[in-house]
Amino acid sequence: MTTFVDRVELHVAAGNGGHGCASVHREKFKPLGGPDGGNGGRGGDVILTVDQSVTTLLDYHHSPHRKATNGKPGEGGNRSGKDGQDLILPVPDGTVVLDGAGNVLADLVGHGTSYVAAQGGRGGLGNAALASARRKAPGFALLGEPGDLRDIHLELKTVADVALVGYPSAGKSSLISVLSAAKPKIADYPFTTLVPNLGVVTAGETVYTIADVPGLIPGASQGKGLGLEFLRHVERCSVLVHVLDTATLESDRDPVSDLDIIEAELREYGGLDNRPRIVVLNKIDVPDGKDLAEMVRPDLQARGYRVFEVSAVAHIGLRELSFALAELVATSRAARPKEEATRIVIRPKAVDDAGFTVTREEDGLFRVRGEKPERWVRQTDFNNDEAVGYLADRLNRLGVEEQLLKAGARGGDGVAIGPEDNAVVFDWEPSVTAGAEMLGRRGEDHRFEAPRPAAQRRRDRDAERDEAEREFDGFEPF
Repeated sequence: MTTFVDRVELHVAAGNGGHGCASVHREKFKPLGGPDGGNGGRGGDVILTVDQSVTTLLDYHHSPHRKATNGKPGEGGNRSGKDGQDLILPVPDGTVVLDGAGNVLADLVGHGTSYVAAQGGRGGLGNAALASARRKAPGFALLGEPGDLRDIHLELKTVADVALVGYPSAGKSSLISVLSAAKPKIADYPFTTLVPNLGVVTAGETVYTIADVPGLIPGASQGKGLGLEFLRHVERCSVLVHVLDTATLESDRDPVSDLDIIEAELREYGGLDNRPRIVVLNKIDVPDGKDLAEMVRPDLQARGYRVFEVSAVAHIGLRELSFALAELVATSRAARPKEEATRIVIRPKAVDDAGFTVTREEDGLFRVRGEKPERWVRQTDFNNDEAVGYLADRLNRLGVEEQLLKAGARGGDGVAIGPEDNAVVFDWEPSVTAGAEMLGRRGEDHRFEAPRPAAQRRRDRDAERDEAEREFDGFEPF
């Protein structure tokens, strides 16, 4: 059964926003209590967060569909709906997030680093929030926005300071087991290691991580063997260690040719030319291995490599190797640019930026694209005439009608708001007052302006009393 997965496709769905509520306050002796519909709750986000306790993407391999909760709808009595709960997805350190086209969306390195993979939808406003001096009794509310739906790819690149590369059975797993506390599987047959192993090494005051990369053979960079699956784990390493087998039983192999083949595969993969290299001649506890190591050492040193003769089994040369790696890691860390605090960049809106565009397509259709118009369309209940009229008012205030006229639109022309695959299309009529005509202007209730006899009698009595008080104040005795 697979226990290590370093690449998965994940289908994430954020929560939908809750709908706003259209409600009128009802109370005895208060027939016109006013609107009291609450707002809908926000939909939950899907957030990827680095968790050091997670080392594989196996959970998402078995369960690739993840969804956050929806926001609750608003209710009467000015009660807003509850926000949806964010879905936190823990991922290993070094996870790269890509879209379907292979573009990098986020590189998650460091505990706690997070990325919002899918944004939850906004909650719709209730009619209490839509009320104004002109619109005293809205008979509609806004709908909640749907949450994002995305298909993303997660790719794990191991975060380690040192990478051990070499042929299968060259002794990489044995070496990492004696340098650190890691306990990888060790056996005397090729491809024993099927997943990268990671260990922590302490050398003096330097603590660094070391990883072995399995499955490098000729053609690995083209997908042969296991190389292409795990070459990506070398990318983040600061130092490369060539582990060469000096006691191989294959007659057509020797340490120098093994080094040339692995270097060719690394060059073919690309991006690793600037990494410092160290050569480790392993298995010198075997008599023939010791003789072969002494034979090839001058040739490797002539190429500029630092060469260490070690035996993972007999624990020979390990201390010198460990401190040499610590020195290279410390040098690499010192050469890295210092991390600066994230700067807050403010990009003011351009003076001539209307926030939307109007284009005329070949078939004569006028298409409106922009964040606000498209969001307003998603929030509109098209079964409610008053809500449709409110949308028309908002679009007119934004300047959509003016831009349509400038683009050459005439009454009866088709207008689409939104992308081609999800647009609202209608026949445009300029300066049309839509909505519930019984209410006069949209959202205005004539009942609030109608004469009310009891209130009028009260006002008349107050006026008579005020007049009498003024006449008494102006009376002068003889």
